Amino acid sequence: MALAVASNRRGFMKVLAASPLLAQIAAQSLYEKSAAAIGLDPRENVYTRLGVKTVINCRGTWTYLSGSLQFPEVLTAQAEAGRHFVNIVELQRAVGRKLAELTGAESGIITSGAAGAMAAATAACMAGSDPQKIWQLPETTGLKHEVIMVGGRSAFDSAIRLAGAKLILVERPDDIANAIGSNTAMIYTTDLGDKLTREASIAKEHNVPLLLDDAAGIPPIDNIQLYAKMKLDLYTFSGGKGLRGPQCSGVLLGRKDLIEAALRNSCPYEGAVCRPMKVGKEEVIGCLTAIETWLKADSKKLYSEWNARVDRIAKLVETVPGVRTEIYVPSDGNRYPTLRVSWDQQAWGFSITDCVQKLREGDPVIEVLGVDNPSMVPAVREGVEKPNPNPKELKEQNHIELVSMTIQPGEEMIVGQRLRAILNAARKGSGA
Repeated sequence: MALAVASNRRGFMKVLAASPLLAQIAAQSLYEKSAAAIGLDPRENVYTRLGVKTVINCRGTWTYLSGSLQFPEVLTAQAEAGRHFVNIVELQRAVGRKLAELTGAESGIITSGAAGAMAAATAACMAGSDPQKIWQLPETTGLKHEVIMVGGRSAFDSAIRLAGAKLILVERPDDIANAIGSNTAMIYTTDLGDKLTREASIAKEHNVPLLLDDAAGIPPIDNIQLYAKMKLDLYTFSGGKGLRGPQCSGVLLGRKDLIEAALRNSCPYEGAVCRPMKVGKEEVIGCLTAIETWLKADSKKLYSEWNARVDRIAKLVETVPGVRTEIYVPSDGNRYPTLRVSWDQQAWGFSITDCVQKLREGDPVIEVLGVDNPSMVPAVREGVEKPNPNPKELKEQNHIELVSMTIQPGEEMIVGQRLRAILNAARKGSGA
């Protein structure tokens, strides 16, 4: 009896905490019905006019979901950049000088995403700035052409292979030294922290350039200066993820000689292997502006706003008995306040995959982190000598995750109400 009373009291307190949010949802619903009654659709936009549903993105900065939304400052700068002609090589070199001033790196260039930076860096380490070698790629006879990949293969290593490189796979930092040979052109890693420090030390001992791929490494913006202080040879971030620059941009930073070589192996140089990875003046200026904007931003305020959004969702879904929530910040990529939502899948007969699918069926579509990756080529196998996974044997994870940074102001109310309704229906349908 006492347990039932306590449980009812906890449920009442959760509903009470959510009541202001529920009132806002009711008011928004009334507004939408009133607008529809007079023939207005507040959600109409360039995408819906093409018959394409827009997405409420609670999954994070995934490329297939169009990355992130650009800072207003970036949009303004890109519009200004588009009103003039400019020599792209001169622009890239000028931006390199500015990036050196902002980050502490010797130089930098704007690339076609972090993957474009991987390809340009690989070409730079194999061909340097020698015109004959640049023209020779991706054929590598007589060139250093092996790239050591720490941790094994990844879904993105085609960016290295297309420049002509041969992958040499190692599992741990301590395996790097034995893998280095006369044909080693570069070491590639995604490791951070102590592992990265160890790998950078080994690379310098053997005079082999190291490329760090930290595509989702911003925020924190401090990383853009941290790796310069570590004197890494090369490092890259995506421009279209947490940096909130143009979706098709990235930034490659590091040693001045290697950055110049990366530029010479890239667009606009005709005959360079990375010429197809074109970056327009708008992307160059937009990505630089994103970096400048981040360096001026109040990160604490941004994190507070992001945390408040997922906290509102948590308050709404917690009104469903049996639903548990937790807010945390991941330590690797997508380092934003993230909400975990879980329930007894077996008792409810309702899995994480079921919930993800229900959220996708609505309009607008709501994307959250489940167990799937719709953008992965099915044949891809990541890692060193790992077994071919059978999807039927993959264990269902015990929660969904909602990433705060890509949730726009006000969208958390739609997400919280939709998820609350779906979970409540699933609980009642199971008789739990």
